[in-house]
Amino acid sequence: MSKIGLIDYGMGNIHSVTKALENLEEEILLIKNKHQTKDCKALILPGVGSFDPAINNLINTDLIIDIKSWINSGKSFLGICLGLQLLFESSDEGSINGLGIVKGQIKKIPQLPNQRIPHVGWCELLPTRKNSLLRNEELNNWVYFVHSYHAVPSNTDVIAANVSYGSEKLTAIIEQDNLLACQFHPEKSGKTGEKLLRRWLKNIQ
Repeated sequence: MSKIGLIDYGMGNIHSVTKALENLEEEILLIKNKHQTKDCKALILPGVGSFDPAINNLINTDLIIDIKSWINSGKSFLGICLGLQLLFESSDEGSINGLGIVKGQIKKIPQLPNQRIPHVGWCELLPTRKNSLLRNEELNNWVYFVHSYHAVPSNTDVIAANVSYGSEKLTAIIEQDNLLACQFHPEKSGKTGEKLLRRWLKNIQ
């Protein structure tokens, strides 16, 4: 059986993501060097930490070309938390260019009355359009967030769901052809996270 490639660049929540996928009876391959992806059916880019160190780590593992080639080939790809942010062109958190696969920037979450930064806790996903993870008839898809920066894509059509933050809405899910990425942590989001991961796995090309 083909494996799920989990990109291990020293910045991801590898243990929790691995456990969540193994609970769904998936076999995991940790991707640490280029050309390891040939035995994979899909790739996941997890992430916990800061933007510039993460990009530097990816550069050091020599995986950036493989990641871009994978996505451009139309194969299934999932970004999680910082793994979503790295897909963009740049971030307020650092000075190094992102992967540039999704056009747009990562911005500091605005300070609003009665809201705290980082944005931490359980929040409901608010679909913005039809997408592969959420069903129109579903209610109460609560998932776990922890972030101080949010994605602002140049083309808002890639936003599949938002999350409320005071009077504002922040990007929660982006979907662009074979590329899916979520700002929240599905591996820490209980039954809802398990359901969403299961749906992503079912849709793997």
